[in-house]
Amino acid sequence: MTSKKKALGRGLDAILQSPDTDITSKDISGEFVAGAIASIPVAHIEANPFQPRTDFEEEALAELARSVKEQGIIQPITVRKVGYDKYQLISGERRLRAAQLSGLKEIPAYIRVANDEQMLELALVENIHREDLNPIEIAISYQRLMEECKLTQENLSQKVSKDRATISNYIRLLRLPAEVQLALKRKAITMGHARALITLDDTAQQLGILVKILEKGLSVRDVEKAIRSLQEAPRVREEKPQGQDEELMQKQEMLGNRLRAAVTIRRNTNGKGSVVINFTSDRDLQRILDLLDRS
Repeated sequence: MTSKKKALGRGLDAILQSPDTDITSKDISGEFVAGAIASIPVAHIEANPFQPRTDFEEEALAELARSVKEQGIIQPITVRKVGYDKYQLISGERRLRAAQLSGLKEIPAYIRVANDEQMLELALVENIHREDLNPIEIAISYQRLMEECKLTQENLSQKVSKDRATISNYIRLLRLPAEVQLALKRKAITMGHARALITLDDTAQQLGILVKILEKGLSVRDVEKAIRSLQEAPRVREEKPQGQDEELMQKQEMLGNRLRAAVTIRRNTNGKGSVVINFTSDRDLQRILDLLDRS
């Protein structure tokens, strides 16, 4: 039992062990205030805004809904109270969705006290250990924990019981082009393929190798070999003057720091070019647009 709790991370462990986090019996007003497990109307539960999982397989969800209709909910979900007779999901989104699909009116739930940081942590850890998020969802979740809860990689590694190198490897995936991220998310390529592609700085080369992986079924070793060949090949295109490259890199770094995003600036010999700003989610895109709008 002890080892299982350690696997969930110190922050989550502290939340679950604290008696102050439970509010599941009713007082004289009829509101839940303290106790064990409560039966809550499904219609009174909001989705978790910090849910790191974005994809739910419809077939698996329908199968779970059939099971719920026949046997009910065996494992309670976890929610937090956000108002009078109003709750917000912390963990158990698949069970809640299945309950909604099956027409269930009420669902058993633990009611806990949790702030936004704890909500995000609970949702992340619960999904990582139970639902096996895809690598991109894990990477986005780690980044959100760092940005929104103001954690360093070292702090984060302690909270989720993962070594710092593992966390760093996941976050680096967000530097990959959207096409590569989507292929990884859909399991068309593996984490090994993605980590190999990160070592390339040229987006066009990354996408070129991605096409070969998808069309020819290249192994990770094949990809690493192809990348070595590209990196060792002599440059055939004309290099820009040293001063111009440095100036462009400085502007690229300045813009990236200002937007807190990966930015790429490309310019040809005629002075024309493009600015590419990478974002990791719809929320991150809106954040960048808000920053640009205020400029």
